[in-house]
Amino acid sequence: MARAPEVLDYENLKKFCLEELGLDLFGVADIREVRSTFSFSPGLADRYDYAISLGKEILLSVLEDIKETPTPLYFHHYRQLNVFLDRAALELSALINSRGYLALPVAASQVTDWKNQKAHLPHKKIGQLAGLGWLGRNNLLVNPVLGARFRLVTVLTDLPLKTDSPLPFGCGDCHRCQPVCPASAIRDEPGQFDHLACFAKLKEFRDRGLVGQYICGICVKACYGQKRIKVPGR
Repeated sequence: MARAPEVLDYENLKKFCLEELGLDLFGVADIREVRSTFSFSPGLADRYDYAISLGKEILLSVLEDIKETPTPLYFHHYRQLNVFLDRAALELSALINSRGYLALPVAASQVTDWKNQKAHLPHKKIGQLAGLGWLGRNNLLVNPVLGARFRLVTVLTDLPLKTDSPLPFGCGDCHRCQPVCPASAIRDEPGQFDHLACFAKLKEFRDRGLVGQYICGICVKACYGQKRIKVPGR
């Protein structure tokens, strides 16, 4: 069982999440200026001033299986990461609630409209505000160490916490994701990502029976950050 900290401050919660819950990324964002964009019941989001953004690494060993299409191996890994993150968010929320504060875990995969990229809240935006990375050309949150190789979950809370600062755009002259995108959805300039082209390709992958969900993983594999593994024969 995870050992809960005595004091619920930023440093103790970060240590709890990284060391006890096994997460790889932790950041806190002030969400007062963006919570009006969340899609909850009226008034629900107004109870929370802060969001804790948590991330778990996608294994490069799984991504190595991806060539030109997503694979069942990646699909099952993707789902297991979501389960892991949801469990961690639940444990963190239960801890915060037990100390007299509100905490609301928001599932890792909670898209309500894939085509229009709608969800209860944008994990990527919260992760960006929480200093976990920048929005890359691939329309994914990019971390300096992990690249785009991670999944996110969010915990909303009214627990007062120190907040992190967003990182500046850091893709620089890296375009590894662009030529491998099967939908040609990635543009040179940040913010010009073609959502509809990407969705059409995701739908094609699903309809072909490759995987059971709208996922791809090709640009994730290309955006590996500074952390790599040794691949036999390379």
